[in-house]
Amino acid sequence: MLAQIVLFILDTVCGFLTLALLVRFAMQWMRVPFRNPLGQFIVAVTDWMVRPLRRLIPSLFGLDTASLLLAWLWQAVYQGIALGFSGTLLAVSPAPTLVVALLAALEVAKISVYLVIGAVLVSAVFSWVNPYAPLAGVFNTLTNPLLRPFRRVIPPIGGVDLSPLALLLLLQIVLFVIAGVRNGVMPMLLH
Repeated sequence: MLAQIVLFILDTVCGFLTLALLVRFAMQWMRVPFRNPLGQFIVAVTDWMVRPLRRLIPSLFGLDTASLLLAWLWQAVYQGIALGFSGTLLAVSPAPTLVVALLAALEVAKISVYLVIGAVLVSAVFSWVNPYAPLAGVFNTLTNPLLRPFRRVIPPIGGVDLSPLALLLLLQIVLFVIAGVRNGVMPMLLH
């Protein structure tokens, strides 16, 4: 029971930091200004670990690779500890290490998909309730590049934009694929 409590706390902390780092990565990638409450919060939460790593790892193609690497590292730490607690990961060797690295990458991908789902939902709510809210522009800037291809194909029906629904459907399919890959990787640990 103590192991479950420790894993729960560790999952919460690592998941929160991974999400914050992915938000930072996405905001920089989409050129969202950080001079808003969300941006200031993200910088305050992640700056202590991103700034030192940026000295060692430069950005690549304008992408904040330090934030992305740290998100992956937090998940790798959690996956390694969780597998160690479960007894699945008994020895340090190249095979389990690679599996932990792959599981961490899959978890980062899953959290990224959840981040996009959340941003699309918040953006849709803002568009219905208060499109001029201070954070509405932040969420629109984050989601518009993802919604643009769907908007080209799906016209508004009765003045209602259905492109978020199509994107959410596609993201659910991506989550199924990630879960399938993860379920395929787990048996590799047992051999």
